[in-house]
Amino acid sequence: MPYTLDDIASALNATLLGRGDIAISGASEPGDAAPDQLALAMKPDYAAQLKDGNARAAILWDGADWEGLGLEAALVVPRPRYALSGLTKFLDPGPALAGVHPTAVIDDTADVAPDAAIGPFAVIGAGANIGTGARIAAHATIGAGAQIGADALILEGVKIGHGVRIGDRLIAQPGAVIGSDGFSFVTPEKSGVEKARESLGDQGEITGQSWERIHSLGAVEIGDDVEIGANTAIDRGTIRSTRIGRGTKLDNLVHIGHNVTVGEDCLLCGQVGIAGSARIGNRVVMGGQCGVSDNIFVGDDVVAGGATKIFTNAPAGRVLLGSPAMKMETHVEAMKGLRRLPRLFRQVAELQKAVSKTDPSD
Repeated sequence: MPYTLDDIASALNATLLGRGDIAISGASEPGDAAPDQLALAMKPDYAAQLKDGNARAAILWDGADWEGLGLEAALVVPRPRYALSGLTKFLDPGPALAGVHPTAVIDDTADVAPDAAIGPFAVIGAGANIGTGARIAAHATIGAGAQIGADALILEGVKIGHGVRIGDRLIAQPGAVIGSDGFSFVTPEKSGVEKARESLGDQGEITGQSWERIHSLGAVEIGDDVEIGANTAIDRGTIRSTRIGRGTKLDNLVHIGHNVTVGEDCLLCGQVGIAGSARIGNRVVMGGQCGVSDNIFVGDDVVAGGATKIFTNAPAGRVLLGSPAMKMETHVEAMKGLRRLPRLFRQVAELQKAVSKTDPSD
């Protein structure tokens, strides 16, 4: 359904310049925009692309000459990228899910809200509770006794284990697994890994070791407004539950180990791995492929750049880079030093030659 610019301006609390009755069916990059699409020319750098498209209206930066750009109307917002969040939410219809599909399997003891939508071949286990407005897509599985809050969006192939408790407005992308068993094993005798850790490298004599599973009796608890990326895995706790705080967003292929606690409003990007029993504070941001060792603490407001490996406790507010992780400014200096090493080696070699040619009697 197309909207008018008036509708969009109202939704975004944006300043409307020009015609408000132009029908808009979607958004587009400036150079590809059709007449019924809203061009996203939110910086001066993008304005030149407008001539390559056919947009009649655009979102522009404050102070832009919209008429000079050949537009019939414009929306002006104080923070364009934040406005993009509101615009995409306004224009996104979401998956077409309604009612309960006849192939869905719902246990008689499950409590499913009357307005919940259950897609084809979805399975709802015994005693599960599905909140009002929830949408569960095809082939998703909700385990026995799991609790899903209101307005959840659980997409294709998501697997939620037994006893998992999830707050309101969850978004789980396809293939996410919430509540798989933790990876926890032990040997009857002290293992080579334990010896190496105690001695900082010496495994001692290895006489063979067999691994016995430590079963996961805990669950997973997730707060409100959490998003889980595609093929992300969150392990259940050994005794207590693994916990993800309110407002936290996990990207694709993130792994959260058993007993981990992640705070509120964190942002963990693709392929981040958090080892068992680590504790992550509030508002922590980790770039792609960051890793956190087991049983350590990462303080509030830590920012870790991509591929940073955190092996020891990180104090609140620290900005980290590298492996092992170090303060960003220290890491930058270290990288500069590495680049200077070839020159330094040449200088040392020249000095050695000079010294070797010096007459000892002089």
